[in-house]
Amino acid sequence: MEKVVDHSVEIITDLVYAEINGRQLLADIYLPRLKKEPLPVIIWLHGGGWRFGDRKLGPDFTRYFASKGYAMVSIDYRLSDEDTFPAQIHDVKTAIRWVKTIAAEYGLDGNKIGLWGSSAGGHLAALAATTEPNQFIGENPLYSEMTSEVQAVAIGYGPMNFLQIDEQRELYGISEEDPESVQIPKDKKTSDPDSFESLFLGAPILTCPERVKEANPLTYVKSGLPPFLIMHGLSDIAVPAHQSKLLYQELADKKNNVSLYLINGLGHGFLNRTDLDEGGPRVVRSYVSKNGEEKINEGMDLLVFGTIEDFFRRELS
Repeated sequence: MEKVVDHSVEIITDLVYAEINGRQLLADIYLPRLKKEPLPVIIWLHGGGWRFGDRKLGPDFTRYFASKGYAMVSIDYRLSDEDTFPAQIHDVKTAIRWVKTIAAEYGLDGNKIGLWGSSAGGHLAALAATTEPNQFIGENPLYSEMTSEVQAVAIGYGPMNFLQIDEQRELYGISEEDPESVQIPKDKKTSDPDSFESLFLGAPILTCPERVKEANPLTYVKSGLPPFLIMHGLSDIAVPAHQSKLLYQELADKKNNVSLYLINGLGHGFLNRTDLDEGGPRVVRSYVSKNGEEKINEGMDLLVFGTIEDFFRRELS
């Protein structure tokens, strides 16, 4: 464990939240130095197709949002070359329970926890929030005295229904240059035996429809879920924006509070770009469903990270 201090945030690295078959799963915690305890917590789940990446893949957590009064926790989870689904969601739920066990030690509020995930991490965030706390916990779960319930979920461009991705794919989008997007193979179909989705499930997706359904967060959506914020670039060639529409619609149909922002001119991986908002607001199409009533705005402007911060401040205050 190492402590790193900057002008506004203390960073505690390499905390072990679980050990599985001799493999340590690590987390970093970012704490505002001028903190008013107990701190609301945001857990970051990185992207990378469940195949690559680690807890360092993401925006600057000092800026987003530790310096704004949140405890940021970024975690590793087992990748698909180490173990296949459902190992990854087991790890995410273990990490949520672990955060609750260390709340008193680090001045955290275990009753105000948000999940924030991008791409594959967005999928895992949705799956963690839509399933029951006793689902996907594995045998002999750690920290079983705690639950994996959270109070808010923010998702960027997460895949949901793997069997629909190929038919929905955007062919003329934007190839981003962030550290995640440059590693995504071009011209690969989700139905290919070596696609990220197939490798994640441990079999070609067309051969295991029941496993695909089990990994689909929409399978578990019900009423009474925590509020969701969903963002997707309309020029995403890796994960079509319709995947986020599917999640939004299912949540809205079950009378959950959910907002969907479809953003013009952005491709995949934009949440890894710390400087994203420095170019000014983005034009978005928004869908907001609250208490069963929907409002649609075809041309509003917003700052991406600013909107996410506002969401967590509203839901975790």
